[in-house]
Amino acid sequence: MLLRGSGQHTGDEYDLTAMVEEGAAGGGVAAGEALARYAEAFYEDGNGFAAARDRLHGEIGGEALVDAAGVLAIFNAVVRIADATGIPLEEEKARISADFRGALGIDAYPAAAGKV
Repeated sequence: MLLRGSGQHTGDEYDLTAMVEEGAAGGGVAAGEALARYAEAFYEDGNGFAAARDRLHGEIGGEALVDAAGVLAIFNAVVRIADATGIPLEEEKARISADFRGALGIDAYPAAAGKV
């Protein structure tokens, strides 16, 4: 939601399907492909993480890589906490995100359906 809101504020357009489509381009985000690969590699078996990190470092530099690592870590922690405690999506957030959740198929994910 924040990326969509930021784009509306700045006039930039982002393709949110890049988050869920295999092999999609970066969605209009600077270094988007490298960022997506970095996040995906974090959750995979670890074999490709060093390469994804090195690629991202080459594209955005060390300071931004530290920021990306922090964002990845906090999202990992927050999602796990929310899932573990069963925190539902707030009604207002559900309302304003319904269009893109449906378009991206997010509601079908096990965690979104309360199946984890």
